[in-house]
Order: sequence, then structure tokens, then C-alpha cells
Amino acid sequence: MMMTSEWGEILDDVDQLADQIKQSETYAALRKARSIVYSDEALVAQISAFTRMKEQYEEVQRFGKYHPDYKTVMKGIRQMKRELDMNEAVSQLRLAENHYQDLLDEVSLILAKSVSEAVKVPVSNPFFAQASSCSTGGGCGSGGGCSCSA
Repeated sequence: MMMTSEWGEILDDVDQLADQIKQSETYAALRKARSIVYSDEALVAQISAFTRMKEQYEEVQRFGKYHPDYKTVMKGIRQMKRELDMNEAVSQLRLAENHYQDLLDEVSLILAKSVSEAVKVPVSNPFFAQASSCSTGGGCGSGGGCSCSA
């Protein structure tokens, strides 16, 4: 593929779009929430402990209830997850991440639909998934799994 002036313009537009996203309130809220979580040393230690417990959990899952530490690990992972879920800073970070993901999904849909209505875009929010579903004329390829008339 040869680099043409048209490709250069497209790349410049992409850089400009990325800069606009980075200047958005949504991105600023995400950075602030992330900064709050990762500046708290006790919370970082708790997250690291949870990550280690997740590794143990994955090991236990390989053997299921026959693993000798099954009950201990299962109980421990639930307790640690609940403690993290109840932390206000962590919940604010998750909320900010979800808002940022929605922004990225919306931008992706706009870009895809500007190319063609048939372009399929994977999105995390069911609201956006309906907007990009096959009922818009594209066809889903799932054999009717999305309730379309495939």
C-alpha cells in the first residue's frame, strides 16, 4: 500500500479526533478517578492482593471443587471483590470507565456508519448495540440470534 496525500490527511484527521477525545470531560473524569484510586497506597495494595487472589482463583478453577483450597479461595475472592466494590473511589473509577467506553462506542458507530450502514461495530452498551443491529439493513451473520429476520 502506498502512502498518498489522501492517507496523510486521514491520519491527520485521526490524530485530531484522538486529541479531541483526550480533551473531553469524560476523559478528564476518567483520569481524575484513576489518579484518586492509584494515589491511595492502601487501595493499591488491596488491588494487588486481589490480583494475586484472582490468579489463585484461576488455578482452583482448573480443578473445580476437587482442589484442596477450593472453599478458601472461593470465599476469599468473594470477600476481596466485595471490599473493592464497596470502595467509593473504585466505584467512581468503574463509572468513569463505563462513560468513557460509551463515548468510544459512540464515536466508533459514527465512523462506521459514515463508511457504510453495513459495517458492524462491537459495542459494550446494549443501547448502542441496538443502534448498530441488523435491523438497520446490514445483516448480523448470527443466524437470527439478534432477533432479526436473517
